[in-house]
Amino acid sequence: MNIFLKQIPNRSLSLSTSKLSYSRSATFSTFNFYDIPFSTNMNFIKNHKRIEAFRVMDENGKIINKKYENIEKEKLIKIFKTMVTNAEADKIFNMAQRQNRISFYMTSNGEEASTVGAAAGIEDDDFIYPQYREQGALLYRGYTIKEMANQLRGNHFDAGKGRQMPIHYGSKKLNYVTVSSPLGTQIPQASGSGYKFRINGENKIALTFFGDGSASEGDFHSAMNFAATLRSQTLFFCRNNMFAISTPVDEQFAGDGIAARGTAYGMNTLRVDGNDLFAVYNSVKIARKMIIEEKAPVLIEAISYRGGDHSTSDFAKLYRNDAEMEKINALLKKLNDPIRRLKNYLEDKKWLETDFVQNIREQLVKEIRDELKIATAELYPPIDEMFNDVYHEMPQHLLEQREEMYKHLDKYGEHYNLNEFKK
Repeated sequence: MNIFLKQIPNRSLSLSTSKLSYSRSATFSTFNFYDIPFSTNMNFIKNHKRIEAFRVMDENGKIINKKYENIEKEKLIKIFKTMVTNAEADKIFNMAQRQNRISFYMTSNGEEASTVGAAAGIEDDDFIYPQYREQGALLYRGYTIKEMANQLRGNHFDAGKGRQMPIHYGSKKLNYVTVSSPLGTQIPQASGSGYKFRINGENKIALTFFGDGSASEGDFHSAMNFAATLRSQTLFFCRNNMFAISTPVDEQFAGDGIAARGTAYGMNTLRVDGNDLFAVYNSVKIARKMIIEEKAPVLIEAISYRGGDHSTSDFAKLYRNDAEMEKINALLKKLNDPIRRLKNYLEDKKWLETDFVQNIREQLVKEIRDELKIATAELYPPIDEMFNDVYHEMPQHLLEQREEMYKHLDKYGEHYNLNEFKK
């Protein structure tokens, strides 16, 4: 990629996939909007040249851009191990839902490079505002399998005290804001957080993840305009995985994906191969530098593919039939599996010990199953926890409702499984 795009010059974008760089502008605004050129020609504008996706390695894990082969061995092994951990956890927890051991789950199958690579490219002090498929980013920051299992079960060790659906992770110590169910709410929150960081002169950013489907929400557009005009230190990271639940991208928008919207809002923008760990890591790292130096937001669109169902409430084969897949098979061959691509690279470098992947997977399977078994045996939080933490001081109406609950349970407690809850 030659530049992070910020505007559409002469209605055409001519880009090279070999370089990734940027130049600082003296002022944030690309245009002096009041200096409008006039013309006697009537030119309706609809399309421009497709925005290319920046990549560092090919689909087989071979480096094709040596400039960005820049991740040290120790860090790269940590990234790879996190991606494998993410994948194994997804498999087992997804099966656990089918066994009725947890009520709900969502995998990030095929998007591990996007989530883990993005987390590796920012600083630990930066805030992450996730959607709901970014457990890899949380694992990279140090969230444990035990913490995942406790949250999925909603037991009394769950930091959310059992109040959230499964996969609604959050961690104050890891600067990972708790997942919200309503689609897109995290995007304007990240805009506001990034605005606060700028006006306070803080050396940190807010990174928000969202899918191509969330980019059709009104919250996305409000957040983008807010961040662009008020110069929020926010990185918008779109995981374009080709499907918004059952809606394919070609039924969702007619323009050039999500990246084109960044330039429309006057924002530095990049499209990246989301299954290329090196491309994701470098683009996020450079985007963060741009955000801090320019005091302005950046949009990155990562092209990837959702390998599994949308969630355990979904059955993707009903809408991803042969005819539908025919349209994107060529792209999928170019993307390949992100873990396989990075594994091929590490093996070529001889950075993986013999049977490393097999051994680590066996260890992970045992750990994940053991932690889920332990979490399942734990009690749920005390029932009256539902009244806590809503207000700093519990108001009278909640005190009254809690008292009513106590009286109800005193009278009809035998009809409830109270032994499953901590006293």
